[in-house]
Amino acid sequence: MAKAVLGIIGGSGVYELPGISDLREEQLSSPWGEPSDILRRGRIGTTEVVFLPRHGRGHRYSPSDINYRANIDILKRAGVTDLISVSACGAFKPELFPGSFVLVDQFVDRTNKRETSFFGRGCVAHVPMAHPVGPLLQRRIADAATEEGIFFRLGGTYVCIEGPQFSTYAESLTYKGLGYDVIGMTAMPEAKLAREAEITYATIAMVTDFDCWHPEHDDVDVAAVVAVAKDNASRVAKLIARIARDFPAEHELCPARSDRALDGAIMTAPSARDPALLKKLDAVAGRVLVS
Repeated sequence: MAKAVLGIIGGSGVYELPGISDLREEQLSSPWGEPSDILRRGRIGTTEVVFLPRHGRGHRYSPSDINYRANIDILKRAGVTDLISVSACGAFKPELFPGSFVLVDQFVDRTNKRETSFFGRGCVAHVPMAHPVGPLLQRRIADAATEEGIFFRLGGTYVCIEGPQFSTYAESLTYKGLGYDVIGMTAMPEAKLAREAEITYATIAMVTDFDCWHPEHDDVDVAAVVAVAKDNASRVAKLIARIARDFPAEHELCPARSDRALDGAIMTAPSARDPALLKKLDAVAGRVLVS
């Protein structure tokens, strides 16, 4: 089995990950373009960790401007086997108050401007996404949150909108009526790309607000999101530290087969594959493209 390397993608308010020893910066290039930032790599306990701030230090990239393909590609090149995504979200359930965490297990993609796949013309692939979150990784997050006394909800649906604007009142009521739990702007296509790269993925949705559906709360704005996100960041750091301290030395095979997602997924015949695209896929799909 492969050595476990724990990747962390920090969302709004999470631009650093304190507690990493032997910290060093690693600048990897990607054939898919510029990633959000330089990787920061080190150890928490005996676990190797790799951290990437999704929006870049200083929050330079909006959700629509993030190069999700480059981010996942360099994390794969860095050897990441298990990836925890931290994302600020609004909530549609009154019990999911600002400051709570939701360990979502489903996504609804409402984005429309983003590159959603590494594959395409010249090498077509279809990976399964019925269960987009790795259940063992999610369970480890839940166990660590329990140990740290962090309030969380296990399971839920995250609807990802394009942004960068927050929802209209009508949209918020629609998503709430459909039974979704949280709303954010960054989990898609991140989860899809992680699956294509055969990286086990899980999300910690940090609730910062009630979107705009709640009659007893003000409409969501940046000031409110930032204030709660900063408070959440310290608890995220404690949570990640606990997860890393208890993390196995070897990658656990994923029941959702996220680490074997490309088995049988490539449709294009070897003779019809585009060499230029195959070269770009060396990290993401090298396991199955080796002749």
